[in-house]
Amino acid sequence: MNIRNFCIIAHIDHGKSTLADRLLEITKTLREDEIKEQVLDSMDLEREKGITIKMHPVRMEYKDYILNLIDTPGHVDFTYEVSRSLKAVEGAILLIDATQGIEAQTISNLYLALENNLVIIPVINKIDLPNAEIERVESQIRELIGNVKVSRISAKYGWGVEELIERIINEVPSPKTNSDKLKALIFDAIYDDYLGVIPYIRVFDGEIRPKMKILFKSTSREYEVLEVGYFHPNGRIKKDKLSSGEIGYVVANIREIREARVGDTIVDARYPQTIAIEGFREIKPMIYAGIYPINPSEFEELRKAIEKLSLNDASLVYIPENSPALGPGFRMGFLGLLHLEIFKERIKREYDLDIVITIPNVEYEVILTNEEKVFINNPKDFPDYYEKAFEPYVLLKIITPSEYLGNLITLLQNRRGIQRNLFYLDSKTVEMEYEIPLYEVIFDLFDKVKSLSRGYASMDYEFIGFKEGDLVRVDIYVANEKVDALSFVVPRIKAYEVSKNIVEKLRSLIPRQLFEVKIQASIGKRVIASERIPPLRKDVTAKCYGGDITRKRKLLERQKEGKKRMKMIGRVEVPSEVFLEVMKIENK
Repeated sequence: MNIRNFCIIAHIDHGKSTLADRLLEITKTLREDEIKEQVLDSMDLEREKGITIKMHPVRMEYKDYILNLIDTPGHVDFTYEVSRSLKAVEGAILLIDATQGIEAQTISNLYLALENNLVIIPVINKIDLPNAEIERVESQIRELIGNVKVSRISAKYGWGVEELIERIINEVPSPKTNSDKLKALIFDAIYDDYLGVIPYIRVFDGEIRPKMKILFKSTSREYEVLEVGYFHPNGRIKKDKLSSGEIGYVVANIREIREARVGDTIVDARYPQTIAIEGFREIKPMIYAGIYPINPSEFEELRKAIEKLSLNDASLVYIPENSPALGPGFRMGFLGLLHLEIFKERIKREYDLDIVITIPNVEYEVILTNEEKVFINNPKDFPDYYEKAFEPYVLLKIITPSEYLGNLITLLQNRRGIQRNLFYLDSKTVEMEYEIPLYEVIFDLFDKVKSLSRGYASMDYEFIGFKEGDLVRVDIYVANEKVDALSFVVPRIKAYEVSKNIVEKLRSLIPRQLFEVKIQASIGKRVIASERIPPLRKDVTAKCYGGDITRKRKLLERQKEGKKRMKMIGRVEVPSEVFLEVMKIENK
């Protein structure tokens, strides 16, 4: 069969999207005047950030061959996108930047590809750059995957890309088929306002055609196929059928994205006993945050916006919640901080909504005093008393030039990291492996690693399970009122340091009132950090020109009494901007 299914896996900014552009150009899938930079990155955010967020399949024809390419994301938050695409192909181009060398995410994706028994074609990109270290990078690749042929290309100028296409044809195996009964994997899905959910599929066995009855294995729901076809950069192209080995889409009047679960198997409704395709990983949020509209009257608009975004992002998890401080909103689960940042940007750009995001947190496993086990992803629900508490841990991999090793080891030890492995990829490059709590990773670890290594280190992590910890909930009080949106869970040994930073930040952000405002952080009933905002003072004696001093004293005493009464009954409105500043989330 003259079909080759392959994907491109690599780290951010190593040239995946540029290589895809050259492949489209050389195979004449697009005319030269239709080619623009990052053709497959259709979202503005993808172009601006130079990253791939949503994977984009595309079909090309070259000589007598059909080449199906799936361009995949490179950021750690979108590993789930990579794992989907790897299930749908037989080969992978491992793309490495000649100036950067092998990076942590590259290795993670390589292991994913090897798990799926894919043919790996190693490629060094950006050989046109004056600071390219081709020999050093080539030796790193051989150290990692053995003595293999390494292609050298410049995706920007198209050098070596035609030879790479020949390698794909010669080395990637054609798809195999085991049966004439339909079996297809859903590796992604999008929502269309007119057609409903459109699953992206790879047909493994049999064929799928319009008017055929199909069954989704995980839900046992049946649908009638209305349309099938394949992907072109300019849109979807209808076909009479999709046969074994082909990658394409199916329209079947599916109304809910949850009905077309990614990783599910589609079979012929006449043969419901057909065995499903195994080994797909379920998507699980890694961090949680509260999402609230700055203006509470915009809650309905926010709900509709989240519902629409979730139609195209199966990994978004959300439930409504209410905060006394911020009003109605949602508790949402994300794959990581970049995922959250992109969600925030899309809500702003596509729906023109300003939102407040509470401090991101992880999910904890807690055994209560009555032996009941619960999972808690909202800090305000974390109990004061419990038998045991467990926090999520990840295996963190950092690849760094050896000169920065000492600084990074100190950083990871301070973050409660436990060293598992440390070895040299070559004489100048070290790979470090640490077990570390996810809580220590999600805030500024990425920035710290980049800062200490002057931008040269790269990091990646994967969830490995829960470990017991001594954890406490810290509550923040402003003018004796608890602000539940500012509560957080922290290891006991770090409680004072984190609390002190937050109350100091609040002191600088909350506007001064006519009465003194106390800001306190407490564990249970014990205050562990405190700040005060002094009152604004009106000069009540301004109009007293001379005269008896007792008159001035009387006015000052009356002002003092008034402030005391105001302090007892006064309330401090914490402006939304304060939450934005205290919990400001930068793209990690």
